[in-house]
Amino acid sequence: MTPPVPLPSERGGQLPPAHNPPLPLPAERGGQLPPAHDLQRAAELIRSAQRGLVLTGAGVSAESGIPTFRGEGGLWTKYDPIKVSSIEYFLKDPSAYWRVSKERGRVALAARPNPGHYALAALEEAGHVAAVATQNTDGLHQGSGSRRVIEVHGSGRTVQCLDCGAREPRSEVQARLDVEMPPRCRVCGGTFLKPTVVLFGEPMPWPALEEAFDLARSSDLMLVVGSSLVVYPAADIPLIAVRAGAPLIIVNAEPTPFDELAGVVIHGRSGEVLPELARLAGG
Repeated sequence: MTPPVPLPSERGGQLPPAHNPPLPLPAERGGQLPPAHDLQRAAELIRSAQRGLVLTGAGVSAESGIPTFRGEGGLWTKYDPIKVSSIEYFLKDPSAYWRVSKERGRVALAARPNPGHYALAALEEAGHVAAVATQNTDGLHQGSGSRRVIEVHGSGRTVQCLDCGAREPRSEVQARLDVEMPPRCRVCGGTFLKPTVVLFGEPMPWPALEEAFDLARSSDLMLVVGSSLVVYPAADIPLIAVRAGAPLIIVNAEPTPFDELAGVVIHGRSGEVLPELARLAGG
């Protein structure tokens, strides 16, 4: 009998909007699909699922032009993540965060969903996926038509004043960074305006995580896309699903620590692989 997979704590019906673009085949974009038997096996698992759970990471958004954090050329290869994105340093000097986010935020706000996002929305509409849990904070899953999106690291589309609690759209704050650094709260004038994302050293949004954990326990398929699976507790989500008996599919450009637990591992671009899986699964 296979022993249960230990958790880290134990180890110490509405279609997407009609204007959504059709899902192009990789051949139409000059891409190359993974081996056919991997795609077929993954599609079979998806086709039989009725309570599938998806976990997405930065690799999905990268194909919309948003740089990753840990991958090749990622943000943390250029900046010290603690000095740029920790709550400790933010409270000392919010300008350090906003100087980096001045460019990254502009790119994220201009980004649009890619074929991978639309494929996941199609699988939800087809009844194979119950929800998408995402480590991304860009809102692109909602923009592609996914209805149940769990943002386990918060949302970068809203900014909140840590002094008075007032909120405003990220786009409005972003628009004044050229003349105001750090940006000031429009209500109280405070300088501690912070996007509603989780910085290093901050508590996780436990209601969102608990929702994802509950779905993982009852899932009949776990699909991980574009995540390095090295950040906890988000990486607990697929472990919980596997422990509960759900088959695991991993679609990622690079190997992950969980590949040996997966029934199917596909190394490729999510914007090419997911549309093909949706087509083969009838999604």
